Amino acid sequence: MIRIFPHGAFLKKHSLPKIRNLSASPVGLQSLIDEIPIGVMITDKDQKIVLFNRALEALSGFSGEEVQGVPCYHILRSSLCIKGCPVKTMDVDAEAVCHENDIINKDRQLIPVRTNIATITDERNDLAGFLETIEDLRSVRELDAKINQAYSFSQLVGRSPQMEKIFQIMPLLAQSDSSVLITGETGTGKDLVAEALHQSSSRSKSPFVKVNCGALPETLLESELFGHKKGAFTGATENKPGRFRLAHNGTLYLTEIGDLPLTLQVKLLTFLDDQVIFPLGSTKGFQANVRVVGGTHRNLEQMVREGRFREDLLFRLNVVRIHLPPLREREGDVRLLLDHFLNSLVSRFQKNIKGFSTETIKFLKHYRFSGNVRELRNIIEYAVNVCQGNRINLEHLPAYLFESQPDEGLPTEKPLSTPTPGRREVPAGPAHDSKQTWSDIETQMIMDAMRKAGGRRNEAAEILGWGRSTLWRKMKKLNLN
Repeated sequence: MIRIFPHGAFLKKHSLPKIRNLSASPVGLQSLIDEIPIGVMITDKDQKIVLFNRALEALSGFSGEEVQGVPCYHILRSSLCIKGCPVKTMDVDAEAVCHENDIINKDRQLIPVRTNIATITDERNDLAGFLETIEDLRSVRELDAKINQAYSFSQLVGRSPQMEKIFQIMPLLAQSDSSVLITGETGTGKDLVAEALHQSSSRSKSPFVKVNCGALPETLLESELFGHKKGAFTGATENKPGRFRLAHNGTLYLTEIGDLPLTLQVKLLTFLDDQVIFPLGSTKGFQANVRVVGGTHRNLEQMVREGRFREDLLFRLNVVRIHLPPLREREGDVRLLLDHFLNSLVSRFQKNIKGFSTETIKFLKHYRFSGNVRELRNIIEYAVNVCQGNRINLEHLPAYLFESQPDEGLPTEKPLSTPTPGRREVPAGPAHDSKQTWSDIETQMIMDAMRKAGGRRNEAAEILGWGRSTLWRKMKKLNLN
């Protein structure tokens, strides 16, 4: 609350407002606020503009003479005016409020700003008007974007020393054709590293082909990788090019390469030596210009000692190795990733969630994340789906997180089961079952969306932020068809 004397004379039209008792003689209020480097505006009780400083003239594009006596919402055209101006609910005893919002200047540019609003009272303690400061946030937003970019490479995000080393070396590796072996626990982002290497390389205009070596039996995997000729075996009714040929001039990413059968390890080693593939049933080879990137969560050196992986293939693949550390060893990255995923998912689901409660941040920073970054993202996606307020609290996290004993000093309560004002209550059952799994959570999310959509899959997929094929695949996997 601000008081300006004498007798609110500064609000009278056509007067030159003064501040008395500040110095030996009255000081002009206009000249004083003109020296403030952020936008300052004074309005009367009806929100009509009385004073407008030089910084706000530059920001808005309007002159002080143009705005005199005009309602402020006609000049600033702020998003606050649409959502509900806080001035309308402020009385003489109201505390100052602060909001981040946007204004539209005279040139129709949308400008992000931070607005502070305080009441002005006269010497009789009656409401005389309002003082607003408008701070331009464009430079802050640009700096945030640069900082975020400095903490990322392609879709990878992190600022821990381990990740910074990876970000520094990846642009150099991208310009090479050497084989790369990416190792790390499940969920650390091996697929993202492989794709980032491809997208940053001179091969980016050519195909990036991914094959999961553990997803197919040996007989089918050989055909999938190397292709086959028509009649090569029963059921081979037509020629098949194979993934190596499809990846010609591009990159072939062999994920879970530790599951590659020994017989195919020999064929892969042969290709790495001479760059020629021989489809099944063919005596004619094809010269394939392919960069091979392998990824695995297994200990290949241990597998070599056990005779389950060829040592010569390991040497051939291990020209360059990138090891992705588990999330629990990436100091400071959990907090960065929380904000990164929240911003992404809030925008995707069009939610009005501003951040996390202090307890939620503390809990997640001490959680071990056995599923690493993938698990963290799933947790945030679940929380964004069920949270109906503007902040994610402990009760919005999946219940399975609370099954194990947290570290000392962390919250031990399970998610609340009592209704909370402003929050959609998750139905009893799987969402709060102490034995729930991620499949239970996904089932509940899908059933929720299907009920809202009246059984229409297209609408349910939009509610969940998924593609229709993704929803269909998950429903089939969870036996929800």
